[in-house]
Amino acid sequence: MNAVAPELPVAPDDAADLTAPAADPAVAAADPAAASAAEDGEEGSLASRLNWLRAGVLGANDGIVSVAAVVVGVAGATRELGPILTAGAAAVVGGAVSMALGEYVSVSSQRDALIARREAGKIVEDDEIVSPWHAAFASAIAFLLGSVLPVIAICLPPADLRVIVAGVATLVALALTGTISAAIGGGSKMRAAVRVVVGGALALVVTYAVGALLGSSGVI
Repeated sequence: MNAVAPELPVAPDDAADLTAPAADPAVAAADPAAASAAEDGEEGSLASRLNWLRAGVLGANDGIVSVAAVVVGVAGATRELGPILTAGAAAVVGGAVSMALGEYVSVSSQRDALIARREAGKIVEDDEIVSPWHAAFASAIAFLLGSVLPVIAICLPPADLRVIVAGVATLVALALTGTISAAIGGGSKMRAAVRVVVGGALALVVTYAVGALLGSSGVI
């Protein structure tokens, strides 16, 4: 009995050595602060990427709708291609600048708020502080890319088909951007697509009606 007794504590020590590598997850789980910091870092990085995607999708959507409404409205007033292109070019440039400025102001305000929180001693990850310049450029480029479609769609077809072709191309593109935005936000793709398509169709109908009214009245 005396010879066996000293050997009893050896088994637990050996087991502890054998299971030591597997103890790391338990250590991490036992440190909620470290786990929370890691999760916050991942969420901050994800928030940064989602912010870029959001700015891009919204910029493209606005480019499609606003420029399509302008060129369709002018096409309702005149069959001449020159005025349609002039109005479309002005809408593209003005809209891109407006989107970039709006995104810069919005993200700058968010950035200032986060910096103020950090200075107040609260934890703010670097990934959460998005560059307003990056957001502005992303929004402007997305707007330009989105606005190219209605301009091309209104210029290439014959005069009798311009409005129809531009309208169909615009609604298809809006359905695509609505689906993408829903996929990013985790919402209903069908609901988002229907919402932007209905809104875009309403904008096209109203602007075309206004243009046609002005053209037929002799004002233009």
